[in-house]
Amino acid sequence: MVSWFRRRREDAPTPPDAPPEDDPAALGEQLRGLVRFINESSGRLPGESVVTARRITDVLREIIDSAEVRALDVYAVISVKATVGDYLPATLTRFLAIDPSQLNVPSAAGPTPVESLQVQLDSLLDSVVDLLAATRAHDADALAAHGRFLHTKFSRSDLEI
Repeated sequence: MVSWFRRRREDAPTPPDAPPEDDPAALGEQLRGLVRFINESSGRLPGESVVTARRITDVLREIIDSAEVRALDVYAVISVKATVGDYLPATLTRFLAIDPSQLNVPSAAGPTPVESLQVQLDSLLDSVVDLLAATRAHDADALAAHGRFLHTKFSRSDLEI
């Protein structure tokens, strides 16, 4: 009977037209927010890093847009969601937190923060480019499989009289 001590928690209902978090429309909205963040931060980021970050977002956009033709597989959704919601913004935010006077000072490990940022962004770019290639290959494989199905379904069989 201690339930009356607890505050009643009422969750706000989700509007029926709100897309699920993994929906391409929701991923696209998150990506647009990330692009705004990059653009707003461009004055504090090295120029090369801004270009690379925007190349990453462009490739992510291509992956999300491919869902118009065929649903994204779970691997693509997880990868896009993690890159948009965590990997890229965390990389940029950590760089932006560094004192500007230290940006070109080599760390104990060797590279400067500017160099480290670029290496990390290049790695992210390679990763999303590979993801786009896998998504496109998956689409090509699906088209080939559909072609084999059509050929089998509609070609004349040797058993026909």
